Amino acid sequence: MSRSPFPYSLDNKRYHTFNFHLRSAYGKKLYKAVIDCGFSCPNIDGTKGAGGCIFCDGGSGYFTDGSLGTDAQLDREYERISTKYGDVSVIVYFQANTNTYAPAERLREIFFPVLSRPYVKGISIGTRADCLPDDVMELLCELNERTSLTVELGMQTVHETTLALINRCCSHEEFLAGYDKLKSRGIRTCLHIINGLPNETMEMMTETARQTALLAPDAVKLQMLHVIRGTRLAEMYADGKVPLLTRDEYVETLVRQLELLPPETVIERITGDGDKRKLVAPDWSADKISVLGAIDKRLAELDTWQGRLYNK
Repeated sequence: MSRSPFPYSLDNKRYHTFNFHLRSAYGKKLYKAVIDCGFSCPNIDGTKGAGGCIFCDGGSGYFTDGSLGTDAQLDREYERISTKYGDVSVIVYFQANTNTYAPAERLREIFFPVLSRPYVKGISIGTRADCLPDDVMELLCELNERTSLTVELGMQTVHETTLALINRCCSHEEFLAGYDKLKSRGIRTCLHIINGLPNETMEMMTETARQTALLAPDAVKLQMLHVIRGTRLAEMYADGKVPLLTRDEYVETLVRQLELLPPETVIERITGDGDKRKLVAPDWSADKISVLGAIDKRLAELDTWQGRLYNK
């Protein structure tokens, strides 16, 4: 069997893994310390919408505690990570809700102090493309000069009908404008894509990957739609309004998407981790190792790889 022409041999993968990227850039693996700063979102507070996206439950990770300050959360996260993995370095991940949805000076007070920790090697900021005003962009440019910065943008899909259905309150045109702000300033950007959104066919999900490839993002996160307890999506699922992908359908979708994405684009996530304490469906997504193995197996069966069909 032939091998991929792209150098993903570190993980024996046929796609550009985040682990490969980190070891190439830093010479070692880094771990993400997740922080919840209590930010809101224009799609929650009524500025653009209410209730958030139908799948949103606040965006906090397994180990975050938004009642604690940034310093206390980072201390606790580093203790958790170092206890498990030893003397490590971390990327501070500001994850919950929209992490540029605040005055620039408040963001400065939150983002810059973490850089004083010797084990912090970078920052990742999750946000919306419509929450990047000029003063925040100036701050991000300054931050980018001080550390390894990644801004994560929730794109989810390129299809306007789906964006309306999931109550995104941010058009694809608005997304492209925000992405261009980051790209034009040389800020590393990671795009989030969700597969299995209501009413989307495999062809629609493939088209999202095709249009994403044209943007040549630094990184993407690909994941299955998770039905989380307490969300509007959970209500729709209980009413039988949201059919979910099977594991095999998800794997086939992933393979098609990977073939289209640029080989240089880092795949920071390829399945996602729904909080098992709140996960309603799909059950198969909770077995991450099995899903990863199925993706690897299918890529090998088809003798294909990330970027095989990519055309600049």
